[in-house]
Amino acid sequence: MGDHQVTEQYPTLSQAEAMAAPRRIDLVVSSDMAARRVQGELERIGLAVGNLLHVGDNGVDELGEYPVWVEIDEDKGAALDRWLMAFDARVDSAAIPAAVAVPRQMVDPVTARVGGDVDILVAADAATRSGAMALLAAQDMSGSGVGESSSGNDGQLKRLSEEVQRIAAALSRLSQDGEADAASGMVSAPASGDLPELSVETVRSMIRARRLREDYFDKELFHDPAWDMMLDLLAAEIAQHRVPVSSLCMAAAVPPTTALRWMKTMVDRNIFLRRADPHDGRRVFVELSRDASHALRRYFAKLGPRFAV
Repeated sequence: MGDHQVTEQYPTLSQAEAMAAPRRIDLVVSSDMAARRVQGELERIGLAVGNLLHVGDNGVDELGEYPVWVEIDEDKGAALDRWLMAFDARVDSAAIPAAVAVPRQMVDPVTARVGGDVDILVAADAATRSGAMALLAAQDMSGSGVGESSSGNDGQLKRLSEEVQRIAAALSRLSQDGEADAASGMVSAPASGDLPELSVETVRSMIRARRLREDYFDKELFHDPAWDMMLDLLAAEIAQHRVPVSSLCMAAAVPPTTALRWMKTMVDRNIFLRRADPHDGRRVFVELSRDASHALRRYFAKLGPRFAV
């Protein structure tokens, strides 16, 4: 699937909000070249570097005075893994606002070590990076997020959460048995013997039909990453394949940064589950939860052989 040149939208800060926002960001980099590049980006949007650290330094305990931007442009192997684990624990325990920018090839090792509320940007364009930096700088250090300037971002996250709830509720209505789960909005799964048969080719046909629309219309009209990821995971489940985070990002048909945000929300809603790769500590697999899988199978059964995409 080709790259999608979509600029991810961040709320615009007013001049008053920008003046009230912290003006410094702690910067952690994996190379001197990355340090120079990011410092230049920060300066162009009126921000400055607080503390400058390098990945692998034993200085994660020094983080906390300002929000943190981590720029990873090269793989340092085990040293990077150890540092990311320490960093993740530090920002989680101290409620430090943080963002991590990575190239596409680093998605799996980074997402295997970093979770929580850390924003992960993948091969993001200049506009997306600038917006993320401005939002990060606007966040206070009390763990409450963006002070009075948070309404736009909160609205964006609220809309994303509502969309996931809508999907879960739709699957629930299409299920025929079980009791509703208050947390996810889905129906508790019945015994597996009651599930209708579903072939992987049926699911893949729906995926192909969805992609076919892009031959006739602008592909940006059809962004539906949650549904695209759900279909991909269902096909993988039937075929007994494992899906790493990086592959699921591609299936979402949106920029990988957006895909990761959707993925996190779907995990929070118990529609997706994360499973550590037992053979590779630098990779995490994603799969459908039991209830989500059963609801999707009943959805396909109710659609019948003639379905819409």
